[in-house]
Amino acid sequence: MTVRGATPYIWFVEGALDAVEFYATLFPDTRVMHVSYYRDGAPMPAGSVLVVEFELLGRPYAALNGGPAFPQSESFSIQVEVDTQEELDRIWDALVADGGAESMCGWCKDRWGVSWQIVPRVLADAFNGSDEEAAGRAWAVMMDMGRLDVAAIAAAVADR
Repeated sequence: MTVRGATPYIWFVEGALDAVEFYATLFPDTRVMHVSYYRDGAPMPAGSVLVVEFELLGRPYAALNGGPAFPQSESFSIQVEVDTQEELDRIWDALVADGGAESMCGWCKDRWGVSWQIVPRVLADAFNGSDEEAAGRAWAVMMDMGRLDVAAIAAAVADR
């Protein structure tokens, strides 16, 4: 048996190509690789987009226009690490615009229902570091936030 790789598939009711093209405006190293289309006899109209194969931040994904059978949920999310509040705000604002939704602890949904975690590197570093007390302080301050605040998290980590 030859294993060639693993590609996460994201199920969309519709709009997969629009979503991927939108993601390409937000993130570097993001591009459409291939688009396939429904044919006659398929559950969707012939000629409509079936699958969009793409890279998101240099990693392979696929987006499937599958109809309403399986709605998006928070059981699948994409985490993006950022360095600055400006990066976080730019991405967050774009994702929640036009029908997206804010959630808690750095989570939000885009207008297609895809869940995202926009995480400042200072938080990821605290969680992955050896200082358990700093990680606990970062956790505590994060739990009271929707959109994450880089300066507040950095202050908590530094215990200021």
